[in-house]
Amino acid sequence: MPVDRERVEQFLFREAQLMDEHRFDEWLALWSEPALYWVPSNRDDLDPAREVSLIYDDWVRLQLRIARLKSGFAHAQEPRSRMRRLISNIEIEDVGDWEIVTHSNFLLAELRRGKQDLFAGRTTHRLRPENGSFKLISKKVLLVNNDEPIDNLTFLI
Repeated sequence: MPVDRERVEQFLFREAQLMDEHRFDEWLALWSEPALYWVPSNRDDLDPAREVSLIYDDWVRLQLRIARLKSGFAHAQEPRSRMRRLISNIEIEDVGDWEIVTHSNFLLAELRRGKQDLFAGRTTHRLRPENGSFKLISKKVLLVNNDEPIDNLTFLI
């Protein structure tokens, strides 16, 4: 199946917008089971079964994360972070009729309580074509500073 680059890019830009605007239900609706949302800690290629990750969510944990962010009990997100991110250097791998793998770079500006942080990294998305769009089946975020202390990573990255 030929990959429509524009559709893939629009999906990635849309996902970024939903995260930046805290549109949690719409973001969660982008996902499909089995889901894996992974942000390694300390290095990029660790074994998540043996080492700690910043985020390592399957479908159930992903739903719990969104429920907590919406509940008002995510105190590290009161007030919510103001965020905007740039997505660039998008590379697309066509790995078959049922899956597309993308790699992209991002730069995220996050402001909360007068403190601004910048996060940079590379994201790998695994997408499944579905009903003229895509569903996310996994997302791995490699933060440039994943081996440094991170004060607040309680938002969607």
